[in-house]
Amino acid sequence: MNYKKWVVAQTDKELAATIAEQHNLDPLEALLLVSRGISTDEDITDFFAQDSVLSNPFDILDMDKAVDRIQYAIDEFERIAVYGDYDADGVTATAVLYSYLKEKGADVIYRIPDREDDGYGLNKEAIDELKAEGVKLIVTVDNGISAVEEAKYCRENDIELIVTDHHVAGDILPECVAVVNPHREDCTSEFKDFAGVGVAFKLICAIEGDDEELFEKFADLVAIGTIADIVSLLGENRIIVKKGLEILNKSQRAGVKALKQILGLEGKALSSTTVAFMLAPRINAAGRMGSAERALKLLITDNEDEALDIAQILHEDNAKRQATEQNIVNEIDKKLSENPSIEYDRVMVVDGENWPSGVIGIVASRLVEKYGRPAIVISRSENGEAKGSCRSIDGFSLYDALSSCSDILQRYGGHTLAAGLGLKNENIDKFRIAINDYAKKMEMPFPSLKLDCKLNPAYVNNDILQILSRLEPFGQNNPQPVFGLYGMTLKEIVPLSNGKHLRLVLSKGGNSVTALKFSTSADTFPYVVGDKVDLAVCISPNEFKGEIQVSVRIKDLKMSEEDESECLNSIRLFEKYKRAEEFSEEELNQIVPNRDVIAVIYKFIRANAGWKYPIKMLCYRIGDEKCTLCKVAVALDVMFELGLLEERDNVISLPENVERVNLENSKILSRFSKKEV
Repeated sequence: MNYKKWVVAQTDKELAATIAEQHNLDPLEALLLVSRGISTDEDITDFFAQDSVLSNPFDILDMDKAVDRIQYAIDEFERIAVYGDYDADGVTATAVLYSYLKEKGADVIYRIPDREDDGYGLNKEAIDELKAEGVKLIVTVDNGISAVEEAKYCRENDIELIVTDHHVAGDILPECVAVVNPHREDCTSEFKDFAGVGVAFKLICAIEGDDEELFEKFADLVAIGTIADIVSLLGENRIIVKKGLEILNKSQRAGVKALKQILGLEGKALSSTTVAFMLAPRINAAGRMGSAERALKLLITDNEDEALDIAQILHEDNAKRQATEQNIVNEIDKKLSENPSIEYDRVMVVDGENWPSGVIGIVASRLVEKYGRPAIVISRSENGEAKGSCRSIDGFSLYDALSSCSDILQRYGGHTLAAGLGLKNENIDKFRIAINDYAKKMEMPFPSLKLDCKLNPAYVNNDILQILSRLEPFGQNNPQPVFGLYGMTLKEIVPLSNGKHLRLVLSKGGNSVTALKFSTSADTFPYVVGDKVDLAVCISPNEFKGEIQVSVRIKDLKMSEEDESECLNSIRLFEKYKRAEEFSEEELNQIVPNRDVIAVIYKFIRANAGWKYPIKMLCYRIGDEKCTLCKVAVALDVMFELGLLEERDNVISLPENVERVNLENSKILSRFSKKEV
């Protein structure tokens, strides 16, 4: 059972009203700004500035050293290698620096490591190969801050190294010509949140001595990498992405034009959301499913035919990536059906043979979304070594959890919500137990859905599109607003796209709203006309036959009468029951169904010829206050056990021949012998 806790932002409405008056803003616009921490006069002015000036690139420590050494290499025609990374940030960073140096007449080559064969970052084998190619200077982009041993190896091989990176620096920095990273503790630059491509862009601006012409030439690539890497879209990144989107929409770069053509985006305005969910995944797919060099070639070619061919391949790579993800998810579903206890662990740890390392992180994210708990997906290899990718939810630090298991792991690293690890195949089960023992010591959080504010449905019109457009581009630290439409009555349910999606018509107080529920069929939609529901929605423009219309996309919905605290408590109790843990007497009263409860549930399911919707909806439809979520879930388990009901693919049905059973024969109920049934 997955449940998202809706959290409406507690915004200072008086401050928002003051800001709206002082800055001549719409009240909703001011409220949204305050909800994301933009409340001072300086912050608001910077946020809406149209002609903002970029910071001096030499504010970043070691930039002067990097510029001097690169300029010397250009002048002396020394061979330079740009060493990138296989994700969209690393690919765009490589494209920016390589293209610029090529235009400057430098003797420059590029190298992007293979995810499977080389792993992340600079390595000694690559250094050997670059030396054999006559390279005198290596410049890393989007990596290198941890390449302490590799920097030493470069010196031993008479190769000089410049590191440009944006990842958090460790205690020891690589000893090299320059380490250009705003996250260095000794770097006093004001803006710190560049992506790797942003740091590469600042480098070429420093070499050129001017950013205006370079901004026009490269802001599109910098925007793609910045959006894809999910760094903050405030401050200088906001300036870069706004300009980059303008250039992207002009589609002068052959690779971008080709991608837009393949994706059917010609003539349509690209937003940060389009880049994040359409362009970036195709660029990332190259490194996940094959060679990231394909994506790089797409971004640096001037040949439109070549660009179209590569774009088609990347599009196919992305389809393969999606299919691979789904195959792994299907395999995990099978594993969970065979060993359901893993599904109810506080931290879900699943493993399989030779799952591609470029995909398991996305699979872990899908598991978090589906099951509402931290998930770790581990790929075992034939050589006995395993790699894992971890994703979490707010309130549970993966880094702290992995640190508690460090004696089992060979390596680990990452952040609070995302991390990676390596361990021996033989230690996977031991690790699963250890990290769940760690999680037992704390109250596990629920995933949350953050709403900016409750919205009167009368506001859902073209005027709100103007307000939202002024807040673009959306991304990290400036997310697309999520609004709550509460107490809406469901009037119509209309299937779309051969039943793949739904269009809902809802009303409240004489105001009608049409909303889309994607990836949901009428057959699996648990609501009916007349239900009063609450919706969490995003609002965006949709162009249809040359006319701009309001598009309302549903992120989540629930019954208006739903008791959130009861749901949360019941889910935790049910998970505890599934893990066969001990209960207090008070907890038993909330868990164990008596004969009457079981009878009510059985009669309802029989009257409806089965059930295929979430358990919380079953509780609502039954309408019996004794049928709490946990009791209903346990009662269903009892009826499955005794053969009164059957379940397959989350659909509950009645067997053809049901014999009379005695509840005293239930092993489940016998576990709760203290409770009379």
